[in-house]
Order: sequence, then C-alpha cells, then structure tokens
Amino acid sequence: MRVVAYEDVRRAVAPSGAIAAMREALLAQARGECDTPMPMHLDLSSGGGGEVHIKSSYRRGGRHFALKVAGTYARRPYGSIVLVDVETGETAAFLDDGGFLTDLRTAAVAAMVARELGRKDDALGILGTGVQARLQAELHAAVLPLERVLVWGRNRERAEECAREVAVRLPAVRVAAVESAAETAAGARLLVTATASRGPLLRLEDLQAGTHVSAVGADTPGKQELDPGILRRAALLLVDSLSQCERLGELQHAPSEKARAVEIGAFLERPVAHDRAGITVADFTGMGVEDLFIAEACLASLPEGR
Repeated sequence: MRVVAYEDVRRAVAPSGAIAAMREALLAQARGECDTPMPMHLDLSSGGGGEVHIKSSYRRGGRHFALKVAGTYARRPYGSIVLVDVETGETAAFLDDGGFLTDLRTAAVAAMVARELGRKDDALGILGTGVQARLQAELHAAVLPLERVLVWGRNRERAEECAREVAVRLPAVRVAAVESAAETAAGARLLVTATASRGPLLRLEDLQAGTHVSAVGADTPGKQELDPGILRRAALLLVDSLSQCERLGELQHAPSEKARAVEIGAFLERPVAHDRAGITVADFTGMGVEDLFIAEACLASLPEGR
C-alpha cells in the first residue's frame, strides 16, 4: 500500500489539473461510465464531533474505486481518500490529505462551471471565511481576470483574516471584507456561498441581473444558503447530481424546480441556451466521482516512490 502524506498531496495537483479532472469526472458521470452511490452521512455531535461524509465511486474499466471519508471532529476538520485495486481488493493508495483534496475539488468544480458558462468577471464575491473561501478565490483566479474579491462572514474578524490571506495568495487582486451578504452581491455578479448555514443568506432582491451563484455549502438535509426564490427565478439551474441535490442541496428547498434542473455533466456535453441577462445558479453537493478523479490525478502527479 502506498501512503501519500499531506505535504505531498498539497504539492501534487495544480489548479489547472484539478479543474481539468473535475470536468472529466462530471463528463464521465453524465455518460454513464461511473457507478457513484449516494453519500452516507454520520452525525457525531453526541461525541463532541460534527458531521462525516462518506463517498465512493468507480469508473468502469478503471484501476481503482475510491472511498472518501471527510468530516469535522472535536479538534479540526479531517479527511482521507483510499484508492482500492479493483482486481485484488487491496488498498493501492492511502491519501492522508486531511480533507485537502475534498476542498480542492469543490473549489475546482465551481471554477470550472464559471469558465464553462463563459464568465469574464473581474469581481468575485464570497460568502464564507473558511478554507473553502480561500480556495474558491484561488481557483477562480486561475480561470478569470479577477481584479477584486469581496469576502463576507458572520464573524467580522474572521472575514478580515480571510481577506488578508486571500490577498497574500493573490497579490495582484484587491481583496476586502464587507459588512453583509447583500453588500457582497451588490459588488459582484459572480458569487460563491461556502458556509454551513441552515437558513438563506442571499435573497432574490439582493442579486443583480446577470449574476451567477455557485452554492457549495448545502450538502446535507437542512442546510441552506439561498432564498428558494433565487432557484425559481433562475434562467439556468445547474446541479452536480439531481438525486443528491434534491435531498441534500439547495434544491431540497425548491422541489418545484426539479424538472428543469440540468446536471452539470449533461450541460458540458450539450450547453443549454439561456438568458444571459438572467440569474444562473449551480447547486453543488459534492460527488464521489469527483473524489475518485482528484485522487487519481494526485497519484498520477507524484513521482514514483513518493
């Protein structure tokens, strides 16, 4: 069994490689090449922890299937991915990534969608102040001509700290913490929500015409970042997985919109015409196929013996 340490994982996959892997993953899923079961969720709050997500996927004809476990614990978030040899059942690689690959692929798939939508935004608004907020800024900067990033969080000190760290990562970009979610939406037409909220943070009236929202925070029942009116008004509603989003994502709060939701992989194969002046939404719940592809991309990028 090959054990890949956290430091090696972080160095292995560049933003461009992560974005390319996510595009390939969702296309493969859309083409019916992958077996990707629904995620499992465990509530660890009674033991002092948080929640754990368990995801898996296999691409038919591939060398491995992936098993990813990631969650929040008493001391810190943590995760790992196991790649299992499909012929022998033996563990081929254990990626002790601490959850980094989950964070990276989440940011990469949102950036990929912004690119595939033909966005040319020079401003990005982020709701959230954690690791995901930092990576969203970095990955979007890899595909867009960003000049400004606005950061909002419920805790002002954390928002300012996040803004400072993003500014270090992106020295050519002006980064500022703002006072409210509505102010974020007023300052940017490209928005990412990356929180653990259980109630709407953005409302329809907050959004400018032509705004795109990537909602990545809602990934379990009860979580919510968007006013359902945003989904109902959207000129284009994308979902990473219809079956997951209607149970775990923003779509759970707007079930009437299920019939017109378009899976991202299908959109990549055949883009849907929509009103470019309207609002667009991408609802992300995170898929096991993404974990498989990012883990295999990581392993392929490492020198032999590392």
